[in-house]
Amino acid sequence: MEKAFLVRALCALLLSFIVATIFAPLVLRLARRLKAGQPILSYVEQHAAKAGTPTFGGFIFLLPSFFVTLAFSLHEKMGVGSVAAFVMLSYAVLGFLDDFIKIKTKDNLGLRPYQKIVGQAAIALIVSIYAFRSPDVGSSVYLPFYDRAVDFGYWYIPFACFIFLALSNCVNLTDGLDGLASGCSLGYLAAFALVLLVMISSGVASSSLLTFTTALIGALLAFLLFNSNKASIFMGDTGSLGLGGACAAVALFSKQPFLVPICGIMFVVSGISIIIQVAYFKLTKGKRVFLMAPFHHHLEKKGMSEAKICAIYSVVTIVMGVVAVLSVIVGQYGSSR
Repeated sequence: MEKAFLVRALCALLLSFIVATIFAPLVLRLARRLKAGQPILSYVEQHAAKAGTPTFGGFIFLLPSFFVTLAFSLHEKMGVGSVAAFVMLSYAVLGFLDDFIKIKTKDNLGLRPYQKIVGQAAIALIVSIYAFRSPDVGSSVYLPFYDRAVDFGYWYIPFACFIFLALSNCVNLTDGLDGLASGCSLGYLAAFALVLLVMISSGVASSSLLTFTTALIGALLAFLLFNSNKASIFMGDTGSLGLGGACAAVALFSKQPFLVPICGIMFVVSGISIIIQVAYFKLTKGKRVFLMAPFHHHLEKKGMSEAKICAIYSVVTIVMGVVAVLSVIVGQYGSSR
């Protein structure tokens, strides 16, 4: 069947959604029973009412998408889709340790920054070396609107490590409002699913990666039912680090890492706003560019509602996702002329 990969991808999305929808109430009930409430940062006074909201919600989309991906990959050896699922779970384990410490100590500190960075970097290095040596990935990457892959050689490894570190941290920073990180991630992954469809049709991408992407989309849709404002459960670092690792793996394994700042524009805004705020604060000895960073908290301080901010972020992500898909179509068209 010529389009069997598309049938698998769509079935993976539907099954993942169904499993996650059934699984979510169980996770929510268990989190409440274990009193796994999320500590709230003292300086985010507008979120004081959210104190005690259950965390560990990342399991709602992590586990269903992981097992559905593996189930739909039984017909092949370990493909890049299955590897991406394991990468997601590896980052999620690191996030779980962070969440567990926060709940255990009843504060919002968790792992120390250097501990988290060391863990993220170790996973990134292992996966980057795998990608570099894999015949399905390699050291070549595509550029937006360009019809040929560019070989990075050994520079691919530090470049890939940077993508993992940057994206996992930026998704983590974006997870500050109900439904913000999950909504932006849905737009990001939907754009990459379309990109992968174009690339698979041209014979330059793996169908197993599309299956993983759609399985994660389905599970995230179910999670959003419980995470949109007002959230019944937070994804926690378990979810945000796992999601960041997954988003990075999809970009790198599809050989389209330069689409990250396009599809993931709002993740970039979160990361850049923190860098600007910290740098300006130090240079001016106490002055600030934003009322609060990341940028979504600045908008909150300006009086914008959480629902409005999430809508803006999601719309911008979708529009930029269209640009990303267009860039790949133009590139593929150029190579076929």
